[in-house]
Amino acid sequence: MTIDHQKIEGELEKILPEIIQIRQHLHANPELSLKEYETSALVRERLKSRDIELLPPFLSTDVVAILNTSHQGKNVTLRADMDGLPIQEQGDLSYCSVKNQIMHACGHDGHMAILIGAAFILEKFRKQLDGSVRFVFQPGEENVAAGKDLVAKGILRTPKPDAVLALHGWPGYPPGSICSRAGAMMAAADIFKITIHGKGGHGSTPEQSQDPILTATKIINDLYLLPSRKFSSLESLVISICKIQAGMNPNIIPDEAEMEGTTRYFSKNVGKEIPDLFEKVIKTACNSSNTDYTLQYNRPYLATINDMEVVNNCKAYLQKSHSNISWIDLPAPVMASEDFSFYLERNPGAMFFLGMGEDSPKLHTNSFNFNDAALRNGILFLVLSTIGLLSDTPPNI
Repeated sequence: MTIDHQKIEGELEKILPEIIQIRQHLHANPELSLKEYETSALVRERLKSRDIELLPPFLSTDVVAILNTSHQGKNVTLRADMDGLPIQEQGDLSYCSVKNQIMHACGHDGHMAILIGAAFILEKFRKQLDGSVRFVFQPGEENVAAGKDLVAKGILRTPKPDAVLALHGWPGYPPGSICSRAGAMMAAADIFKITIHGKGGHGSTPEQSQDPILTATKIINDLYLLPSRKFSSLESLVISICKIQAGMNPNIIPDEAEMEGTTRYFSKNVGKEIPDLFEKVIKTACNSSNTDYTLQYNRPYLATINDMEVVNNCKAYLQKSHSNISWIDLPAPVMASEDFSFYLERNPGAMFFLGMGEDSPKLHTNSFNFNDAALRNGILFLVLSTIGLLSDTPPNI
């Protein structure tokens, strides 16, 4: 397969204004996990005029489409996430979120716009592709990890992908740069909720109560000691309590205290040990204070492990194209998590970061805004990687 890179870039320049408009419209109209009804309708509307087969929803708001459905060659699957976050946006953008307490604080608006752009370009050159391309617009990446459910529904079975790719906007790197690494890329994430059941009372007589807040403070301290006291310093393990709720009045000790948080790690062996260690810490603290507890411990996100060959090949395709897109080898994985890990569990593929700028606001903050200047490189990277991966000719590395 030979496709002139200049022709690709020429087509990209034609569609870029439309892609920017789509991105900004999506930014202004975010929807929460599994409620992306307007979002999925927009994606379907943009793709239906192209020679791409739109499949019926597998869940409810997903959009899965295939280019060159009858082709018996290789398949490359490209995935973007769709949902926003329950955050009130702060700023004076002309396309600021119109939804109260909802915004695209993780860049999913940019991910969707890039995938739409890649679909437009690849459809233009469909007759020259040596295989098929699957486009997955996935709902519910935040917190609910709907990627697991979508994969379980069979979206990757026919055809089975030879490679699965995803891009994620990432602050701290030059705008439009592509960043990745072979092996561990993003951490597994467990989510837990601890409820301490005590006995409330008056704040003036704490000795007559079984104070759940006091017990909670001991549990927090002991949980935070686990990484350094129960595991090797060479293991990456982060435990964070992110939510505490107890009591309604300043002079009344409550009956209950609730804590919620997350555990991040890479090693499966570490992951296996953690729930039992949590139980021991919580049980010991509750026994000493005559309180009781309930523990909910869920494992919605696996570690994201990149395939070495896919990463190296995509890097080589990019550098061989002379597109002036900079590649950055990440020195270490990050402790953030992604349900794209379920796509990679049984299929070769990789997650790549797209630089948002060294001074970009951080992800999941109320001032984050996907950098439109990076859209072009994101689209071009996915297109070049897809063309390369579908080819039977390996890159010169």
